[in-house]
Amino acid sequence: MADIEGSNPPLKGALPQNLFATLGASKSAIKSLIDEVNNITEKRFQEEDLIGRVYEYFLQVYAAAGTKEDGEFYTPASLVKLIAEMIEPYSGIVYDPCCGSGGMFVQSLKFVDRHNGNRQNISVIGQESNPDTWRLCKMNLAIRGISHNLGEKNASTFTEDLHKDKKVDYIMANPPFNLKGWRGEDELREDYRFQNWQAMPPVANANYAWILHMISKLDVTHGIAGFLLANGALNADGAEYELRKELLEKDKVEAIVVLPRDMFYTTDISVTMWIINMNKKAGIVNGRQLRDRTNEVLFMDLRRWDANIEEIVIDKGKKKKKTVLTDEQIVEIKKIYNNWQGTGISIYSNVPELCQRVKLEEIREKNYSLAPSKYIEFIDHDLDIDYEKEMERIQEEMRDILKAEKQSQTMLEEAFRGIGYGIG
Repeated sequence: MADIEGSNPPLKGALPQNLFATLGASKSAIKSLIDEVNNITEKRFQEEDLIGRVYEYFLQVYAAAGTKEDGEFYTPASLVKLIAEMIEPYSGIVYDPCCGSGGMFVQSLKFVDRHNGNRQNISVIGQESNPDTWRLCKMNLAIRGISHNLGEKNASTFTEDLHKDKKVDYIMANPPFNLKGWRGEDELREDYRFQNWQAMPPVANANYAWILHMISKLDVTHGIAGFLLANGALNADGAEYELRKELLEKDKVEAIVVLPRDMFYTTDISVTMWIINMNKKAGIVNGRQLRDRTNEVLFMDLRRWDANIEEIVIDKGKKKKKTVLTDEQIVEIKKIYNNWQGTGISIYSNVPELCQRVKLEEIREKNYSLAPSKYIEFIDHDLDIDYEKEMERIQEEMRDILKAEKQSQTMLEEAFRGIGYGIG
């Protein structure tokens, strides 16, 4: 392990020393493991990211089998892929302020590969407060040959920003939901990230602190962020209400997408994907002509998209089932978003119970709520019922039931009479 760190500077401080001793494993067992690894040829090593996929598998199983805290470092792959497809990180700096095991970075590079881009045009920077998770991330990126800057150590993004004053092109993040105690009561009030806002994010919940931090990092001319938050942030009151109002009035929110329930390994709640865009004016982005979306927000509700289930074997045959988004569904979500963004807005259409484009004036009328259910049309499916026809069907069923009941009663009475004990 020491030799590997010595010849691979990005892994400095990431690998465990004397691991076999802490595992209680024998030297012969460790030797057998090393012999098996040696059987992987150089060709197999590079084959379809073999080692990276093995590492990802173990991360997934560990997250699925762990506690809520254990699972925070891992974001389901389909959600990370969705964020990458939506914000399109073709070139520039990709940043994650709470990078966990590095899944956002891996998917940003995979996005470039899928679309035949050049990996050399992307650089990744991030930060992670948990020391073990910081090491997991460094190993995950090193295994895949992804150059990165995660700082010299693990540290809290809020109290020790390792990339202070750095501006980035893209942000992909899954911050810890509803994080408490992220600062002291009187801490960070003069910090540059929070100075130009009318309210200070509360100590009891860091949701809006993450948003303001990310906005402070985005390039003011073209930066875009895709991240996940608990649904409570859509309607939170107090200081969070004031911040949400200001975010909307400053026109930073581009899209709000509520996701299906039960996608995460350690919680079954539904969460929201936010897209923050520093420039919603007309222009050409990644070869597409976009229209002016000033003071407009796209809302999507995907809670009905919960039919696709993935089974993960976590221990001795024990399985955990989770909802996943398929590649086809991700393509459909991206298509709706791109059609809404594009100059051919006529291609886009509001779809009941799925998506709605909403002007800021209407959001003001709804008291700055960002809950899609406030805006997306709901269909009362009871109105589709032909009541006359349905009642005729029910009447016929009831006649058959009553007829069968009378026949049963008659047969029972006759049976008792046959043995000399009449009951009728």
